[in-house]
Amino acid sequence: MKQALDLAGRISLSRRQILIAASAFAALALGVALFYRMSPEGNLAREGVGKASDGRRLPPLVRKGKTIFIPEGSPYRAHIVMAPVETRNLSLSRVVPGAVEADPARTVRVLAPVNGRVSELDVELGDNVKRGQPLATIDSGDLAQAVADAEKARASAKLTKSALDRATGLNKAGGLALRELEQAQNDYLQATSELKRAEARLDVIGDNSKVTGQRKITLNAPIDGTITALDTAPGDFIDNTTSPMMTISNLDRVWVTASVQEKDLSFVQKGERVEVSLVAYPSEVFAGKVEIISQLLEADTRRNKVRIAFDNPNGIFKLNMFATVRFFSPPTPRVVVPASALMMVNDTSSVFVEVAPWTFERRPVQPDADVDGVTVVLGLNAGRRIVVRGGVLLND
Repeated sequence: MKQALDLAGRISLSRRQILIAASAFAALALGVALFYRMSPEGNLAREGVGKASDGRRLPPLVRKGKTIFIPEGSPYRAHIVMAPVETRNLSLSRVVPGAVEADPARTVRVLAPVNGRVSELDVELGDNVKRGQPLATIDSGDLAQAVADAEKARASAKLTKSALDRATGLNKAGGLALRELEQAQNDYLQATSELKRAEARLDVIGDNSKVTGQRKITLNAPIDGTITALDTAPGDFIDNTTSPMMTISNLDRVWVTASVQEKDLSFVQKGERVEVSLVAYPSEVFAGKVEIISQLLEADTRRNKVRIAFDNPNGIFKLNMFATVRFFSPPTPRVVVPASALMMVNDTSSVFVEVAPWTFERRPVQPDADVDGVTVVLGLNAGRRIVVRGGVLLND
């Protein structure tokens, strides 16, 4: 008996919960209905039935296939504004990433002319140097060998010259055969040739450097600039004369190198103006011109390197700074529409084109840029009348 009473109580409680839920749902539905009736859309819906000449009630709009017709007497006509599509002579822009780089024509990699050990290093990374300033001193056995070879070649040339002079005198006096004179001439030519080779070797070693003694050579700065890379230290042994010891870059003039996507290359013209902004100076814009457009598109990124040169007397531009570069296209006629004319459906932009009086058709367009309060679009012809306000009433 007690179990039956408990079951009856639970059933009664479930019925009360159902009644409470139903009452709440009814109140919510009533609230939504009242809100809709008070909204502009509700007003249009209530007004959205006109009357035909025979007294029949008409809907606010009629959809037939891809077209939408607004019949006479529909209140929608008072809320829809149309205008012809315009063209304007506009210059569009594209913003691409870039970075500050040294000018290769003002950058020198300092190489050791001989193998040896770095006995002195006179500069540090980031130092400013002047042309001819000592950079490092190398103690080299190769240099000692080159100096000895040159001295030996000079002595040999001097000896063979004396022998040739004697042979020439004896030959004139008739005391020496012609064959022996020719041999003396050949010996002298070989000695002078060896001397030229040895001296040329010393000249190459001494280019932008100074040979001191038999073993030491001091490297000097070939240009004015800044030590931007340093790959040696005192005590380091140089065994590869093709690997740079340091790099000197003259930063009085630098490049900003922009990476332009393949699709935006039409915006890049040699000599055209650009605007460069640096992350370090967000409130400043640096005006420049395109100087170099690479003829090689990078295969992995599908980007093109475009370089803009800037004078940098105060060192504002630092190597490897991030930059943004804005390119401008030449002014050309472009189709524009008000931003209010664009409708979005499933991430696709479209406009409503009037194909007949008060008959519209949705046409997809591709927004290209926003300029001076209007949107440049592709895929639409100038002169066509479109809905510029109230298109939301036609939108699905």
